[in-house]
Amino acid sequence: MTHFADRLAAAIQAKGNVVCVGLDPRWEALPVEVQQRHGAATLAAVAAAFEEFCGRVLEIVASLVPVVKPQSAFFEACGPEGMAVLQRLLRKARDLRLITILDSKRNDIASTASAYADAAFGGTRLAGRTYPVWEADALTINPYLGRDAVEPFLASARRIGAGLFVLVRTSNPGAGQFQDLLVSPPPLTPQGGEVGAGVPPRPLYQHVGEAVATWARENLGKCGLGDVGAVVGATYPSELAKLRKQLPEVIFLVPGFGAQGGTAADVAPAFRPDGLGAIINSSRGILFPFQPDEPRWEERIEEATRATISALASLFP
Repeated sequence: MTHFADRLAAAIQAKGNVVCVGLDPRWEALPVEVQQRHGAATLAAVAAAFEEFCGRVLEIVASLVPVVKPQSAFFEACGPEGMAVLQRLLRKARDLRLITILDSKRNDIASTASAYADAAFGGTRLAGRTYPVWEADALTINPYLGRDAVEPFLASARRIGAGLFVLVRTSNPGAGQFQDLLVSPPPLTPQGGEVGAGVPPRPLYQHVGEAVATWARENLGKCGLGDVGAVVGATYPSELAKLRKQLPEVIFLVPGFGAQGGTAADVAPAFRPDGLGAIINSSRGILFPFQPDEPRWEERIEEATRATISALASLFP
C-alpha cells in the first residue's frame, strides 16, 4: 500500500485544502428531526441517530475535505451498538475515499498494545484468519508509556501503510500541568553514551516531540513526511512554531481550530512552505453550526465546511 504520508498529501492536493472534520456527535445538539425519528429511550436508539447524522455529514463533506476523524468516545458511550455504528461509519468514509483517523488515544504495553493496534489497522488474527475491525488509515496514541509501548502500533501500522498521531502538545487548558514541566535528558544512553550531560532542561512536550521526530524519520514517504505525526493544539501557536522547526518531517494534526478559539493565524506556523505538513481539525464548528430546530441543517453544515476551507485557504498554496 502507498505510504500513509503520501496518501494524505495526495488527498490534500486533490481537495485543495487541509481540513479534517471531527465526528463528535452529541445527542442534545442533533437536529430535532433526527432526534424525533429515533428517540433517546435506549442507547441503541441514540446510536442509530448518530449513524444517520454522521452518515449524512460524511456525504456532505466527502467532496470537499480530505480527512475525517471519528472520536470513538461518543460511540463507545452508546455501548455495543455504538461501536458497530463506528465501524460502519469508518467503512462508509473509506467508500467515500476519505482518509480516516480513529481518535482513540490508545496505549498500553506488550500484547495489550498489539491488540489495540491490530484492531485499529490490519485486523485481529485468530486461528489463521484475519478479521477486520476498524481498518482506519491512522490512529491517535498516547506516548506516556514510552517506545516499547509505541512499538506494536508502529509495527501494525507499517504492515499496511497506516499512520499514527502521537499526543505532543494538546489544546486543553490544563495541558501545561505535565507537558510544560522542565525535564533534563538522561546523562547516559542505555548503551552508556553521553547524551544529556550539560544540556539545559526543556519542557516535556519538546522531549516527546523529539522522540516523534525520530520515529517519523524511520519511514519517510516520497513527500518527505513520516508515518508518525504529532497532535499539536492550535491554542498554543508559539509552541506550534517551535515544534515545526524541531520536527520538519512530522505531520501535525492540529485540534482547537474554530470553536476552541484557534484561528488561521494561530495554525499558520504548522505548515511547510508547500502547504503540507499539517491538517486542521474542526469538529463542533462544522458539525453543529445550527440550532437543533433548524430545518436546513444540512445546508448549514455544508456552509460551515466551505467557510472553514475558505478561512484556511491562504495557508495552502
